[in-house]
Amino acid sequence: MTWPQIHAERAALAEDLATLSDAQWRTPSLCAGLSVREVLAHLTAAASLTPLRWMAGVLRCRFDFDRQVAMRLAEHLGGHPADTLARFRQVIGSRTKPPLPVVAMLGETVVHSEDIRRPLGIRHDYPLETLTTVARYYLGSDLVVLAKGRVRGLSLAATDSDFSGGSGPLVSGPTLALIMAMTGRSRCLDDLTGEGVEVLRHR
Repeated sequence: MTWPQIHAERAALAEDLATLSDAQWRTPSLCAGLSVREVLAHLTAAASLTPLRWMAGVLRCRFDFDRQVAMRLAEHLGGHPADTLARFRQVIGSRTKPPLPVVAMLGETVVHSEDIRRPLGIRHDYPLETLTTVARYYLGSDLVVLAKGRVRGLSLAATDSDFSGGSGPLVSGPTLALIMAMTGRSRCLDDLTGEGVEVLRHR
């Protein structure tokens, strides 16, 4: 079930970006230090990276994971935004991935899609089943991105789905906003309510 969810979200993102201007492609994303175009190239890289190529990159970059991310991103950026989008379209149906759980790839797809869409003012209605799957994954995992640790000691409750978990001061709001907050996107905290929001903001 998870791969079709990933493919559907990739296809929806490609469609949303089809008519961006060059200026829009340069818009800063919610992913610190990266433009929306660079985040898209990062998604392409993740969908093109086998475990063997991932390990080769780790060794080449001497276990500097940030350096490997930057290196792989550059490989898929292309010379023009149209190239970046074309390369992403080529991996929409890919099942290639680094040595990560498939649900982690779904999380990366949703979070980075929102990293791109939100600064551009693009709204997308993610299926609630997809969002609850991602939210439950991040609530219990610090793999790839610190999420479980960020919300430790807090109670999370979605207002638009049956997602909930944790214990402590309450953080409540849309499932997507909870996901983005769990993964460190402070800009999305304004969509949340509860006494735990300020705790999360400081983290």
